[in-house]
Amino acid sequence: MAQSWGPSGPGKLFTNSPAWNLTLDGEQFALEVRGKAQTGSVLLLESLAIEPGTFWTALHFPSKNGKRQSLDGIPNEEAASLRQTLFSTIEQIRHRERVQALLKDFNTVTAPVLTWAKQAVQAAKDQLQKKGWLTHEFVQRQNEGKPTGLSKYLSTPEVANHVEKQSAQFHADLKFWKHDFSIFAKGVNERHLAKELIGSKEFFDSVEKSPLTDEQAKAVVCFDNRVLLVASAGSGKTSTMVAKAGYALKMGYCEADRMLLLAFNNDAAAELRQRIQDRLGPLGLPADKVVAKTFHAFGLDVIGLATGKRPSLAPWVENGKDLEQLMAIVDDLKDRDTGFRISWDLFRVVLGQDLPKFGKEAQAPDSWDRNSKKEGFRTLNNEVVKSRGEQLIANWFFYNGVRYVYEGAYEVDTADAHHRQYYPDFYLPDAKAYLEHWALDANGQAPPDFVGYQEGMEWKKQVHAANGTKLLETTVAQLWSGKAFEYLQTQLQQLGVTLEPNPDRPVPGRKAIENPRLAKTFRSFITHAKSNRLDLGDLKKRLESGVAGDFKFRHTMFLGLLEKIWTQWEAQLTKDKCIDFDDMLNLATDCVEQGKWKSPYELVMVDEFQDASQARARLVAGLVSGPDKCLFAVGDDWQSINRFAGADLAVMTDFERRYGSAVTLKLETTFRCPQSLCDISSAFVQKNPKQLRKAVRSSKPNLAEPVLIIRVDDERQIRAAVQMRLGEISRENATVGRKPKVLMLGRYQKDKAYLPYANDALELDFITVHSSKGLEADHIILPRMTSETMGFPSQIADDPVLLLAMPGGDAFENAEERRLFYVALTRARATVTLITITLKESAFVKELVREHQITVRMADGTESSNELCSVCGDGFVVPKNGKYGAFLGCSNYPRCRHTRNIEQNEVRNHSRKH
Repeated sequence: MAQSWGPSGPGKLFTNSPAWNLTLDGEQFALEVRGKAQTGSVLLLESLAIEPGTFWTALHFPSKNGKRQSLDGIPNEEAASLRQTLFSTIEQIRHRERVQALLKDFNTVTAPVLTWAKQAVQAAKDQLQKKGWLTHEFVQRQNEGKPTGLSKYLSTPEVANHVEKQSAQFHADLKFWKHDFSIFAKGVNERHLAKELIGSKEFFDSVEKSPLTDEQAKAVVCFDNRVLLVASAGSGKTSTMVAKAGYALKMGYCEADRMLLLAFNNDAAAELRQRIQDRLGPLGLPADKVVAKTFHAFGLDVIGLATGKRPSLAPWVENGKDLEQLMAIVDDLKDRDTGFRISWDLFRVVLGQDLPKFGKEAQAPDSWDRNSKKEGFRTLNNEVVKSRGEQLIANWFFYNGVRYVYEGAYEVDTADAHHRQYYPDFYLPDAKAYLEHWALDANGQAPPDFVGYQEGMEWKKQVHAANGTKLLETTVAQLWSGKAFEYLQTQLQQLGVTLEPNPDRPVPGRKAIENPRLAKTFRSFITHAKSNRLDLGDLKKRLESGVAGDFKFRHTMFLGLLEKIWTQWEAQLTKDKCIDFDDMLNLATDCVEQGKWKSPYELVMVDEFQDASQARARLVAGLVSGPDKCLFAVGDDWQSINRFAGADLAVMTDFERRYGSAVTLKLETTFRCPQSLCDISSAFVQKNPKQLRKAVRSSKPNLAEPVLIIRVDDERQIRAAVQMRLGEISRENATVGRKPKVLMLGRYQKDKAYLPYANDALELDFITVHSSKGLEADHIILPRMTSETMGFPSQIADDPVLLLAMPGGDAFENAEERRLFYVALTRARATVTLITITLKESAFVKELVREHQITVRMADGTESSNELCSVCGDGFVVPKNGKYGAFLGCSNYPRCRHTRNIEQNEVRNHSRKH
């Protein structure tokens, strides 16, 4: 039905518009102006400009000669109707044209989709047949080849109606194209896995001495490009690796000489080779062609093949004498470099420990003074001081032969109604001066929670000013920068005191770090620096950025020593025409990354992946960088305890960042520990949020008390306590018919001193916790679970200076010591016995008592205090005697002054029983 529009009478009058009329009839228009008519398709009016005014609208028509014809006078309301009708008609025409074009191109556009669908399905079948898994890489290839652009066709109703008329095969292919291929692949893999668990059950039941668990079998069947197998302690990870090698050979997924198993030491590599031979050989599989080597042996092979010249490892590195070589370098430098000797001795004797975070200097005390009844930090001179800063200053005085008195009474009586007697931090009798060490940062501010601290400082300064006594002052910030030592040296010399540095002065108190132990830190640092491709310039930049904390004076001195040691280390390697392990890994990686050697291996399996360094991680990444390469990494991040040897836990916990999309599987069934011990050890290690989560289940009968805590009053009683526990184990197992195996695990080798005489009823041995990984025994005994510097957790295990050489760190308190303790707990097939000392209880012991209500008993079997203080949560509630008789108090006194009378305790015990 035709519609017409034109100007109104007033519109013509007020706009001076001529008479005109626009008619729309279907898809045609007719425009008549002053008796002249123009007709055509409404598409010619597609660029018509409609300009509303106050009352009337102007229309600007396009014309053939480029000039626009303007007509006015149509009321705004009618112009709006014209606009809607005109452009609705134009849109209908354009839509019809688009549909016609889509239908014309339909076959051309859909053909690639149908082809892709058919090819993808066939490719999936071929992949499953050849490799047994639709891998991430395979899925990515299919997605990259998947045609796009069809969606806009299918969203058009007319095209959708056309699709409905197509064949069933067309609809099937189209549906497959629409489906997420990743979800399709996941479904295929799940069905294949379920089928293989049944179809290959006979193989899974016989390939190892014991049938594989479902967890192990699933890990064997999964052949994605990247698989991370997170294994629990005693979960049979070696069996899984052996079975996976056999399964790949049996199914034809990989030729034997295209398979590489990497281990971290010779014993582990030898075990893998032997197990593969013993288990796969009888099955008729070419086990002898499977390559199982250490990283070091493999790296040497790569370099030799790539360069035509196999390098030589330094004999002192290959034979495990690298620490002795480094000590020889240190001794030589000390002999011929006075500056080095002075810095080495000062660092070892005075700066051996880092300072804690600002405001935390008094936390985690390591000693108890029986005379003063105070907790704190024991000095070289055998005092117990309140803070780490005071300990550092006291040790500096001792090293330099400066006599001092710690917290002696001030020479003037200061006690009044508002103040007690003043006890300055230090008195220096030879200088007739006092020293106060202030807890102030670089801005002269005390920690926010030190309420009233500034006022106390001012009062002390006023006391000295009023009495004319000499006051020396140092701050925490001055310790960080080293200015405190410069200041003290200058002031003491001006006051007539001669400094006499002597690293060999007899030490009555806490011993300084031994030369070999400090050398071990430098050896570890070099390993990390090389592994992470960091030179001295990089390390200095990291120091300035604050990576290792605030104590830059200490860390700068460390880097100064390191530069000389490292230079001599490299000079010795050059002289001997050798390389060390870290060089070897880096050189092998370079050969792989630069294409000098092409890896033939299609399946790379890595054992103990939690111990991988960055250098090893890069080498592995290079080996699996080509198409259709598979990496099967097996490890337990809960047992990552070799940071000193270059291990970087992030290689495992941040696996996908380096290796790409991966399948993460878990072995959560242990064949070693009872469930109750699994629960305790798992909860303990997972306090660190960086550890990967898993729920360990045991296949063994449970034990009611898997962990025993024995407290002795004195270190001299430890050996007798161990002997007593061994007697108990002997009596409990008298009828078993075999000797129970007992391992005594020491945090340090010196703990072997607590090993008693042989017990003929037991198989008994001592080993350090670090050396125990991979071993197991019926019973485990840890003889010195104390809070001392060389207790457990050790307070010297991880020097923060190592953070300078590592790309990242684990800031969780005692992170590696926590994992080390987990290793110790999980060596046991039955029980773990922890022996601690009164008032020196390990933080780990306290945590087990607090979290798991484990009973603490004395060596004679009587129950000891196992109630932790309700106020501080850290000390034990123990019997004490005061001027008013017996009472109960916190063992952390005076830091915690919580007390309770005996009657309250009896009421509490009675209520517990009832």
